[in-house]
Amino acid sequence: MDELDTAILRELQSDARKTNREVAAAVGVSPTTALDRTRALRRRGIIRGAILDVDLTAIGRPVQALIAVRVRPPSRPVIESFRNWAMGLPDILGVFVTTGTEDFVLHVAVPDNTSLYAFVIDRLTERPEVADVRTSIVYEYLTNNRITPAHGTGSSSENV
Repeated sequence: MDELDTAILRELQSDARKTNREVAAAVGVSPTTALDRTRALRRRGIIRGAILDVDLTAIGRPVQALIAVRVRPPSRPVIESFRNWAMGLPDILGVFVTTGTEDFVLHVAVPDNTSLYAFVIDRLTERPEVADVRTSIVYEYLTNNRITPAHGTGSSSENV
């Protein structure tokens, strides 16, 4: 990643719908250069796609929670099975496989507290490998969609 790659990435993170011409003008290069660099960022796996940002309240899921889950036994097959099961649930926004006291943190969005209770009691605690569950309601969720590359992420010879 060089300065141009970083500038292109910054522009696309601010609005992934920007046209190539808009990106090129914003970073001060020709549209051809911007397109070549953007394609190279995709080939290298740095740009993996664009994500639609949905208003959870508007789609009937205003209640968010983080649910810490401990599974037993803590073996690879149990962890992978639970992870795959959780990712298939419609209420899941994200699954974090973690170290420490909990094995997972699940980020969920549900219609109301009754639905959250049902998710925890009827879905999670019914699983035989679930040993412990702790739930925290999310009051506010903020995200940074404009993360900049850390220094030393590659040399300029890798860019094209």
